[in-house]
Amino acid sequence: MSKNNYLLFIALIFCIGKTVAQQVPSVEEKIPFICTFSKSADKQWGDDDFVQTFFFVIPESYKKPVYIRIYDPETGGSHDENHGPFNSKTKFSVYGGSKAHSDPDAKSPDPTGNYKSGVLLGARTFSNEKNYDNSWVSMGPFNPIEGELQNDIGGRVFKVVIEGLEGDDGNLYRLFLSSEPEENKPVEGGNGFAYEYSFRLAETKGSVSHLYPFVEKNVTAVKIKVFDYDNDGVIRVVSVAKKGDINQPSQEAKWMESTHKISRAEISTSLDIQFIKQKDVKNNNIVVFISNQYGELMPFFTSPIGGVPKYSYKIGVKVEE
Repeated sequence: MSKNNYLLFIALIFCIGKTVAQQVPSVEEKIPFICTFSKSADKQWGDDDFVQTFFFVIPESYKKPVYIRIYDPETGGSHDENHGPFNSKTKFSVYGGSKAHSDPDAKSPDPTGNYKSGVLLGARTFSNEKNYDNSWVSMGPFNPIEGELQNDIGGRVFKVVIEGLEGDDGNLYRLFLSSEPEENKPVEGGNGFAYEYSFRLAETKGSVSHLYPFVEKNVTAVKIKVFDYDNDGVIRVVSVAKKGDINQPSQEAKWMESTHKISRAEISTSLDIQFIKQKDVKNNNIVVFISNQYGELMPFFTSPIGGVPKYSYKIGVKVEE
């Protein structure tokens, strides 16, 4: 994303007010949990590479300490997915400093090269500690100045890398950027985002989960890639100019790819990528990333920039495709 486009992007974030989109997954996404499997797991269980990376951006004007809070960080409790006796470990690492976000490897969907770029600020490894089941754990405090200053996105960025280490189980958890160590209190003006997202779909037939990529001004098409959807329903793309483009669902342990043209009315708005559950597949974990026509990844901010997109009939019939 170019500097000018990112400036517009961040300006839109602050135009919609003081965001509270620091819960990951967010309320708008209707996703139960992030999911990261340990490295001996079979990929047919829904994790393609056993690593998840999230970023949190904090306004440069914010000076107070911040905390990265993790809900249910252990692997072995009521929410986690076991394959035999629980035997897994998960490592949560927080990075700041130079290149934490700006290094291209940090934004790649593949955890290779210098994806752990930046300065390691803290790390914790969890296994099967029962006292962390259904509980929040805080990492920090972190001084905002420790984040990587990104003038083109309007703040300092921290990176959280979650790695499945030994074992073959799935760790289901949530994150929160907080201004307090013992409660989830949003950082004023902060936000969270990812370039690739591994998550658990809701269990209930008919439920809908959402991702909200923002369409910058030079985008003419988006390519959606989904791993291991298990033919669990349909994927629909909704926008201000589309009632809903329907994607074919992917098969087990395989990637699905679909391309969608972008109209002028959709520029500088968010898309609503909907995962509509039509079957009774249990424990369905998937991986998603989205790129533009140049192959550049588009970030998913945890709350849609400009609000949840609503189809406008008047816009839809006037747009030239």
